[in-house]
Amino acid sequence: MNLYKDDRRLKNDFWLLTSRILAVGGWLFFIVALVVSFYAAPEVEYGFVRFHGVEIRKVWQPQLTNYLYAILWFNAISSIIAIAINHFRTRRATDVNNNYNLALLLSISIAWGVYIYFDIR
Repeated sequence: MNLYKDDRRLKNDFWLLTSRILAVGGWLFFIVALVVSFYAAPEVEYGFVRFHGVEIRKVWQPQLTNYLYAILWFNAISSIIAIAINHFRTRRATDVNNNYNLALLLSISIAWGVYIYFDIR
């Protein structure tokens, strides 16, 4: 009888790799969301700009805001799925993985989406 054949602790399985890919992908898309938000957000009216009468944009750009919403929802959904996978894959007391980074990504994505929704309205 081979004791090591069915032991999952020897290597990472499909679900653990999927969870890690979702976590890394979520953080990469978060960086993309920062860039999209920079271009979609209204411009700040500084005193120098106001003095010289430079025209600035005071509203969110609708197309980029839709992309930003999609990215933020992807971040929230991918972090929820990764947290659920880790919750169901850890069965022993030594398998504890708190996933603070995924909880942080989830909370930031939801808070940012709610802020943009109420700022646009």
